[in-house]
Amino acid sequence: MKKSTLFLLIAASVFALYWFGFRKTNHGPKPPKMAPIKLSRHTAAFNQSVNNVVNNYLKVKDAFVQPDTVAIRIHTNSLLLSLAAIDSTVFNKDTTLVFATVMQTIADIRMNAISLLNQTDITEMRRDFSSLSSVMYPGFFKAILYEGPTLYLINCPMAFNENEPANWISNSREIINPYLGKNHPKYHGGMLHCGEVKDSIIAQ
Repeated sequence: MKKSTLFLLIAASVFALYWFGFRKTNHGPKPPKMAPIKLSRHTAAFNQSVNNVVNNYLKVKDAFVQPDTVAIRIHTNSLLLSLAAIDSTVFNKDTTLVFATVMQTIADIRMNAISLLNQTDITEMRRDFSSLSSVMYPGFFKAILYEGPTLYLINCPMAFNENEPANWISNSREIINPYLGKNHPKYHGGMLHCGEVKDSIIAQ
């Protein structure tokens, strides 16, 4: 092989090593990877109407902590109004079963909220709140394919008669118990932080 040909082969090899080895590796910062865009199943208006329901529920829950029966009734009425404002027709495009499930779940929440308003005893009001909370989770959030902020399911093991558990929903992991509250006849505020986070309610 002639020296000129050998020289050309070596030069070509060196160029290839440079191009594929050095030129294509770390010379300057790499562009950031684009995160996949999360697509919403629902309109912003629908999700806002659901958030209104959740926010009114949370106000009812906070009123039970005090307990303030006037505030409980005010926020329960607001909860009923916000439930009525949910546009359930968005589920018409789904199966009849999905639509029926959503409507039944909303109806069950309404039934418990109305029952709560008809009570005069704070313990019975709390029992209706417990039933309402049980319908909210998991039924309501699953039926509507919830897309809002993360919420938490919290359990009190001694909500009623010291041995009957009950759940509530919160937008914080902090335990502030609406069943035993700040002015319990036996515990006063001593069991205000009794409870345990059982689950997270996240956007589906």
